[in-house]
Amino acid sequence: MPAVTTAFRADYALDDESYTANMDRLLDAGATGIVAAGCTGEFWALSFKERLRLAELTVASCQGRGTAIIGTGAISQAEVIEQIDAARGAGADGALVLPPYFVHLTKSEMIAHFEAINDKATLPVVLYNIPGNAGNAITPEIADILVDLDNVVAIKESSGDWGNFHRTLAAVKDRVRVFCGPSSTLGVAASLAGADGHIDCFPNVWTDCMQIWHATAAGRVDEAWELQKTGIAMTDLYTANGRTLYPATKAVMNAAGLPGAGSLRPPLRPLTGSSLDELLAGMEQLVSPKQRVA
Repeated sequence: MPAVTTAFRADYALDDESYTANMDRLLDAGATGIVAAGCTGEFWALSFKERLRLAELTVASCQGRGTAIIGTGAISQAEVIEQIDAARGAGADGALVLPPYFVHLTKSEMIAHFEAINDKATLPVVLYNIPGNAGNAITPEIADILVDLDNVVAIKESSGDWGNFHRTLAAVKDRVRVFCGPSSTLGVAASLAGADGHIDCFPNVWTDCMQIWHATAAGRVDEAWELQKTGIAMTDLYTANGRTLYPATKAVMNAAGLPGAGSLRPPLRPLTGSSLDELLAGMEQLVSPKQRVA
């Protein structure tokens, strides 16, 4: 399930048409669902009304074609619950819930936060572990406790650390679904270890990223490992020489004429100069234009 970018016009307004076109393209290319308004979707820059609109658009595109999971990232439990209620009203299938960010929590505070959300959640909850962004980690030990909550059905493990992923998988896979976050780097190993699926941002620029899952599931492991090599190289390219993942992703989408990108909302800034040139040149070496727009 691709974690989709949020399309913004030059004036930073939502671009509904471009956003929808990207989802349709990805679903046509083999996506089994869409994860919207997450980190890739710049959720921190969206108003409540805009998140609701993305939920509506996502549900409409996924209707009869895949699962619609909506990000509900917020610091306070009250805001998370409000976001979940809005996503349910739009018809979403599940809510992606990351820990509070910025404020550092103890283990007991983390557990209490998710318990409070679980008690009022009106959608199935997908836990979201991305400590590099949130600053708080759903460790394997915490995950082992949280997956017993009634409304928790899955976890997106996006630590990027194989040891942490594998310990989490081993601890909870008998009770909930486990999705590999950075499938571009860990997807094959995660699938072979028993992961239930992949969630990644790279399908936005490279639809063959989804074939890491499909090829492994079909037993075409040699093909999957070759794709994994490309995914690892892309990750290195997008995060080298001062670049970061989300501006780099939108830069490549825009250069390739793909829908779903457009502007970045501040404080993010578009890539320019040698940083952009190096990124695009690197992509030309790694992935053919045909593969990018397939």
